Amino acid sequence: MRYTGIVGLWPASFSLAVLVMFTPATEAAEKGVAYVTNQGGGVSIVDLSSMKPRGTIDVGARSPRGLGITPDGKLLITANRDDGNIAVIDTATRKVVQHIPIGKNPEFVRVLGDKAYISYEPSSTGGPPSKSGTEPAGEEDDDDEAGEPARISVVDLKLGKVVREIVSGPETEGIEFSHDGKKLIVTNEADNTITVHDLNTGKLLKTIDTHKYGDRPRGIKIAPDGQSYVATLEYGNKFLVMDSNLDPVKAVETGASPYGISFDKSGRRLLIAASKAQRLQVFDARSYQKIKDIPVGKRCWHFTFTPDDRQILLACGKSDEILVIDAEKLQVTDSLKDKRMPWGIVTYPKAAGSLDTP
Repeated sequence: MRYTGIVGLWPASFSLAVLVMFTPATEAAEKGVAYVTNQGGGVSIVDLSSMKPRGTIDVGARSPRGLGITPDGKLLITANRDDGNIAVIDTATRKVVQHIPIGKNPEFVRVLGDKAYISYEPSSTGGPPSKSGTEPAGEEDDDDEAGEPARISVVDLKLGKVVREIVSGPETEGIEFSHDGKKLIVTNEADNTITVHDLNTGKLLKTIDTHKYGDRPRGIKIAPDGQSYVATLEYGNKFLVMDSNLDPVKAVETGASPYGISFDKSGRRLLIAASKAQRLQVFDARSYQKIKDIPVGKRCWHFTFTPDDRQILLACGKSDEILVIDAEKLQVTDSLKDKRMPWGIVTYPKAAGSLDTP
């Protein structure tokens, strides 16, 4: 697919040999690659065949956090908190093609087809990075409960611009899509709600109040079969199970401060990153009985399976590492040091994870 709206994506002088050398298929040779945003700057690349770092991408902006990748692997999108924009990156050349203004405090990114959905918070009080550049000020205390609602910017990646906005609740965090692709589901931390919107019009269709189960909903995922949804409740130390109509069914206890959440590709297991408990927790996705606690590092928020489903990569921002976990044995096998505060992680080919889906 050619993204005709983005000027300069393929310079006339760019030779066929170079295109072949750097195609996403080459990047994803063998087991593929992982992309990791770092709040201290840039995107780290991990070769999944060797489980070794293989370079970085300068996104040309500060504090990249959320990220997503197009289905063909050609474009990587990062939400750059302190510059209020997204970076659209050509994965073949590892160069920024375009910066697109979004709004204050863009955070979460999901890509569906040729469109990117980015949450941002006009009323956020979160501050810029500290003078050391290693830890953003106020990055865990940016509630905007009394302020303007958050929004979801819809970016057409072919046109290279925002084409519309969806108004959500205050401090929107997680983004998910319904099984039929017609609805957008978002978690709103500051007012303890999950809201459901028509994907095309943005119309509010339903509001789920989580307060009786737990406060501050953050991560949200749909089961692979589309029959249930789960959302983490950070201040409730639980995850909320909802049916296919997004009606609450039950709440399940977790470790302290759960955030990132994902089913495995088969839908048999559910994984929760309980950040303050310093655990990656594994549950049976049908009975919701806990299978295992995996001890991990500090502020581990987001994770992904590898495309072959054999390993899990977990970004641990405050212990400056990306942990490698055996997905069958459920134990940590390696630690890849990353001194720039890793935040989010996705792979290509796409895999199940807290920020993406196959």
